[in-house]
Amino acid sequence: MTATDQPPGIAEPRFEGPRFDGHRGRWVGASIPRHEDPRLLTGRGRFVDDIALPGMLHAGFVRATVAHAHVTAVDLSATREVEGVVAAYDARDLALGDIVAMLDRPAEEFTPTAMPILAKDKIRFVGEPLAIVVARDPYAVEDGIEAAVVEHTALDAIVDEETAFRAAATVHDEAPDNVLLDVSMFDTPGVDEAFSDADVTVEVTTHSGRQNALPLETRGVVASWDARDDQLLVQTCTQVPHQVRTLVARCLDVPERTVRVTVPDMGGGFGQKCVVGREEVAVAAVAQRLHRPVKWIEDRREALTAGFLAREQTYRTRAAFDADGHITALDVDVVCDMGAYSCYPFTAGIEPLMASAEMPSVYRVPAYRVRGRALTSNKAPTAPYRGVSRPQYVMAIERVMERAARELGLDPVEVRRRNVITEFPYTGVNAVTYDPGTYRESLDLAEKTIRDEGWYELRSSGERHIGIGFCCFSERTGYGSEAFAKRKMTVVPGFDLSEIRMDTTGAVVVTSGTMNHGQSHETTFAQIVADRLGIDVARVKLRQGDTERIAYGWGTFASRSVTIGGSAVALASERLGELLCRIAAHLLETRPDNVALDGDGGVVALDDPSRRLSYEEIADVAYLRSHLLPKDVEPALTATASFDVPGDGTFSNATHAVVVEADPGTGAIRILRYACVEDCGVVIHPKVVDGQCRGGIAQGIAGALFEEVTYDSHGEPSAASFIDYLVPTATEIPDVSIAHLETPCAFTENGAKGAGEGGTIGAPAAVLNAVNDALRHTGVELDTTPIHPRTVLEALEGGL
Repeated sequence: MTATDQPPGIAEPRFEGPRFDGHRGRWVGASIPRHEDPRLLTGRGRFVDDIALPGMLHAGFVRATVAHAHVTAVDLSATREVEGVVAAYDARDLALGDIVAMLDRPAEEFTPTAMPILAKDKIRFVGEPLAIVVARDPYAVEDGIEAAVVEHTALDAIVDEETAFRAAATVHDEAPDNVLLDVSMFDTPGVDEAFSDADVTVEVTTHSGRQNALPLETRGVVASWDARDDQLLVQTCTQVPHQVRTLVARCLDVPERTVRVTVPDMGGGFGQKCVVGREEVAVAAVAQRLHRPVKWIEDRREALTAGFLAREQTYRTRAAFDADGHITALDVDVVCDMGAYSCYPFTAGIEPLMASAEMPSVYRVPAYRVRGRALTSNKAPTAPYRGVSRPQYVMAIERVMERAARELGLDPVEVRRRNVITEFPYTGVNAVTYDPGTYRESLDLAEKTIRDEGWYELRSSGERHIGIGFCCFSERTGYGSEAFAKRKMTVVPGFDLSEIRMDTTGAVVVTSGTMNHGQSHETTFAQIVADRLGIDVARVKLRQGDTERIAYGWGTFASRSVTIGGSAVALASERLGELLCRIAAHLLETRPDNVALDGDGGVVALDDPSRRLSYEEIADVAYLRSHLLPKDVEPALTATASFDVPGDGTFSNATHAVVVEADPGTGAIRILRYACVEDCGVVIHPKVVDGQCRGGIAQGIAGALFEEVTYDSHGEPSAASFIDYLVPTATEIPDVSIAHLETPCAFTENGAKGAGEGGTIGAPAAVLNAVNDALRHTGVELDTTPIHPRTVLEALEGGL
């Protein structure tokens, strides 16, 4: 960055207010070296594609080349004759159960649809699997796929909202209007009156393009049958191993005990892997049938065209304001294109239900009306992607704030300041209770940072097309069972379980039902345990991703790992500490209330600190001399705990401030400054949290300026490779400064809120607002992402 790119004196924003220390010890709050790094950085990680078993076969899928058609025949006879091909199966050969995601809602609100493991009678998107080919090597698999013959009768494709509502064709017979969910969650009193009395009414239609989550590691699975144990082992890269086990067992119609799912190291997920894919089930079924290990690794073309996608949403938002800039009512119509099928277990309702429940965001909205619809179309199905509707509804409400400021002649930051929630706990018009946060403080600090650095002066000079944009938002994290139950999900995620076990050396192994795919769980969970037990963090080992070792878990999504999984780990650690104290009191011949953990790997008598037992000494008795234990204590140093966030969960919050420059020659947008002020409660590992913020912001910028999957009128996807799907590089992603505010969460055991999705939530709106500010003299306002350079160029040329 050259000296002309920014004013002098740029600095990291700092918060000098009081910090919370109630949940901290020696380890929590410290940026210690990550436990994962020695393994991963030296190439000793073990991913699905690294797995090689004796006699292993390889699998691939015959996929649809059209978006919508009736299948008249799938002929695999030539495939089976290809040298190296061991077997080939279509839907009728395997006869597997369908994947059906359900909501407990009436028929007029929700239409369930079945997703077959292999399409049988109808093709619903390009890339849909029709048959599986198994061969001795990947090359023979490709030859076998090419030899397959699929006969079909083409149908009109549903590719957008217009064609869906026109219903010239239907994706599913069960949904003749191509709507899978239609819910009006809120229509509070006073909406119409507020619009009648409004001094200013603004209407904004925002749209976000379809995206791919793009984990570095594509999906993959190795399945093998162990006849000795009568068990099917499924090794896969998934965020939700227990849900994979449940669905594999159900589709294969076998007892769940006969399926074991394990997850090795995983190279990213971002939500795309928190649903169960049909390919995992198909590979498992073939391995069971052949009694041979079978591997499938998704190639990048499959990942771009047939993997789970996200984000294609439209918001038609009306808002009423009084003359002072206070919002008085909000009326929103949410339409989400969910693709061909409902994802399991969340259903097609996940996006519109999320948006409907949380649309008011960080603002005091007195009256609220919302309708949310999920459309089905002839596109790859949608799964949660980092943020899940929040980048979209935040973009809608933030554009409303910008438009209202323009209409009222007020500063956009001031309009936000007048409407943001400042008193907590606050129960909104959406019946959601927000726990304490720093909504106003983060906004003030972000604005101060940009002003103090001189960006407003550079903008007002008029020499360059400089724009400044803000986004103020909350990230609901740690959704518990109560929050998910409000969506009326048949499968209700929420709780997490943990077991901790101390060995004879005083070291511990702790389990969690969450699933690490890059968030440093091995380190951060160890920090929580180490502080609770007063041991060195190196003496803590985390185990995840094995359905045989962990009774049940909901995996990792929605920033639930530290909030829910970490709370269960903390509780289990405390219970183990209580057990250690109980045994120590017996051995020291004193009262249980006269002992305590000493924070240095032992238990000490409070009335005489010279009387102490180390964990090793206690463990020696527990395991090797158990006759010395109290009569009512079992000979094992183990403890278990479960945790579920009560009520509506907890809310992190942040403000993003962005400075951009529009190039008058090309229309390209360059980000000159990006500042983030965030509050995720107690920070377990500051560098990990900063990495989560920066990574999320990079993905949010990608959605704002670069990435989009489009389809032609026949349902053919445009992006089959990275030549067509534009992904930003390090050159396009700016340095990001991060300031932390800390409002401890009262609902979690460690004071932490979630930090996984906030960067992605705030970036699209902040960048879009900054670009519109750079175009303020043109009279053009953009409300669609990604922002294309040609659109910016047209605005600049038309306004000059």
